[in-house]
Amino acid sequence: MKYPKLRELREAVKALIKGPYTSKFPYEPYIAENFRGKPEYVEDECIGCGACAEVCPARAIDVVEKINRNGKSTRKLVLHYDICIFCGQCVANCTSEKGIKQTHEYALALFDRKLAVEEVEKELVLCQECGEVIGPRDHLVFLANKLGLLASGNPLLMLTSQEELGLLKEDPAEKSSPEGRANMFRVLCPKCRHETVLTDIWG
Repeated sequence: MKYPKLRELREAVKALIKGPYTSKFPYEPYIAENFRGKPEYVEDECIGCGACAEVCPARAIDVVEKINRNGKSTRKLVLHYDICIFCGQCVANCTSEKGIKQTHEYALALFDRKLAVEEVEKELVLCQECGEVIGPRDHLVFLANKLGLLASGNPLLMLTSQEELGLLKEDPAEKSSPEGRANMFRVLCPKCRHETVLTDIWG
């Protein structure tokens, strides 16, 4: 009969006293501090720029725009976490650095894949001349706050920030399109602003 060695006896005693070395999943799941779980949008911090969709290698984020010429236009960012590979590129490349975060949530199994979505919706700003999309309102406000006093050099950012502060009492879009220099103080896309400036200078 072969007797156990002292080292084996020591390990057996340690196992009896300390219990099993493995984790007690799923009753007590062990999650590391840097664990990359389900991504979630932060409504108040997301500016709707779409940078997360641009850098996503799995193409798990869709940008859906709903244009309404006579009402509110919106941009919706839809993250399909059933396609997500949890690489963290959306978090690392977020423009506001706080718009999307990765939680420690790991139990993501569902019976219906259509429910495996995380989304956020932002209001769009349209050009008052041609009606093209300029960008999300929160993005423009973010840029105006980032630039501070320098934003006064850009009519679009200046008008957006003043509207956000409630300084604009009238909506210029409700009026008929003005001509000449007055048209420069409207919410215009780069193309229309370029044409307005050339018209003002050269006639």
